[in-house]
Amino acid sequence: MKYVIGVDLGTSAVKILLVNQKGEVCKEVSKSYPLIIEKSGYSEQNPEEWVEKTTAGLKELIQQFDGDVIDIEGISFSGQMHGLVLLDENNQVLRNAILWNDTRTTKQCQEIYDVVGRKRLLEVTKNPALEGFTLPKILWVKENEPEIFQQAKRFVLPKDYLRYRLTGNIHMEYSDAAGTLLLNVAEREWSGEVLDAFGLSADLCPALVESHAFVGTITAEIAQATGLSEAVKVFAGGADNACGAIGSGILSEGKTLASIGTSGVVLSYEERNDLDFEGKVHYFNHGEENTYYTMGVTLAAGYSLSWFKETFAKEENFDKFLAGVDEVPVGSNGLLFTPYIVGERTPHADSNIRGSFIGIDAAHERKHFARAVLEGITFSLNESIEIFRSSGKTIGSIVSIGGGAKNDTWLQMQADIFNAKIEKLTSEQGPGMGAAMLAAYGCSWYPSLKECAEVFIQTAKTYYPIPENVEAYQKLFTIYKKVYSQTKELNEQLREFRK
Repeated sequence: MKYVIGVDLGTSAVKILLVNQKGEVCKEVSKSYPLIIEKSGYSEQNPEEWVEKTTAGLKELIQQFDGDVIDIEGISFSGQMHGLVLLDENNQVLRNAILWNDTRTTKQCQEIYDVVGRKRLLEVTKNPALEGFTLPKILWVKENEPEIFQQAKRFVLPKDYLRYRLTGNIHMEYSDAAGTLLLNVAEREWSGEVLDAFGLSADLCPALVESHAFVGTITAEIAQATGLSEAVKVFAGGADNACGAIGSGILSEGKTLASIGTSGVVLSYEERNDLDFEGKVHYFNHGEENTYYTMGVTLAAGYSLSWFKETFAKEENFDKFLAGVDEVPVGSNGLLFTPYIVGERTPHADSNIRGSFIGIDAAHERKHFARAVLEGITFSLNESIEIFRSSGKTIGSIVSIGGGAKNDTWLQMQADIFNAKIEKLTSEQGPGMGAAMLAAYGCSWYPSLKECAEVFIQTAKTYYPIPENVEAYQKLFTIYKKVYSQTKELNEQLREFRK
């Protein structure tokens, strides 16, 4: 039996999967590392932590492996997007990585619009200037840490740095490059226009490769430290959302993913590079060659539910907490929740908006509030689906993963609110499985990622929309969409009272 390894470099931990040729996860190791939060809005990590914890995780995996290490043929990566790692002329890290959830760059985002223009930025990069992306971080360092910036010869993203340390070779692949605001997404090349606009050298950008590209073998030092064979092939990998899509089989037109973690993502496969969503949703290169995906984000999806549970039922587990939700009718007896508790991304990109419970009645019990939270999260995700459909996309089938796929009532609710068939997978490993599939494809186990997905990914259960629920939810969704505009000014006025 042959094996591949998928390494998922997340924000809080690295997760490493050993997967065989049938797509079965044989071993799994996770190693956590800390965030560095120096002040409000800052979020950084020491890249050395990624290397140390991944090396330790690989060593543990190999120690548990009872086969011959020569049978482990390939390794690939999924990684947290957008994080800035600056390297000097000797490829030494110049400062901590500034992560995707760092929000210090509002001023730089405005500067990007002032210099490039919002319309032109969307034409080239397909995405608006948001604090999470990489270019604003580069401009922040240039302005605030000029002595560090002068030494910078190249930037990479988190998983690219980890892969460099394992192989000695530096590359970036398209799915991660698409989240930098420096890539011409349709042309699949670094944008000279954007680089020139900010006086940035093209040498700052690494060579671009496909996600399944073979980029070298591990160094003798890493082989020694982990127990892996020096012959193991290393493949470029992909951005976490692209790999999550691959690992969920989102590899053909009309296939859509709803992933509910701390944040929520609705991601849809695109064959075309010329659709215009006016920046309302993200538009990135996929991990599959010459394809794309569009993506809407709810900032506080699962986080809204965990916040509510921790605030009002700290001692209970989620199963007990959600017991009784299935007894509550559609619409939670006239109670509506908007999940804007940390601001919102799609379709409103508003960091100041805050959440609401509307329609509270003396007859409401905790279970009504819990159901309203689930419905509000799902309504927010449906705003992204509505944007996709209004562009002409047909969305008939949605794969649901993450916390939203762990509760039957919530899965049926997704079918009813999205008005689509919902598929729950037998084994859900998300981005780590996508990385393993890129390695399997790179090792030529399968002629395409689609054929790999047919073996690796199976549906456990399917939920179909119930017509009367669909009708009721469509009326409620119309009301839900009004809450943003009707509470925006109130939230602006309340800002001064937030401590």
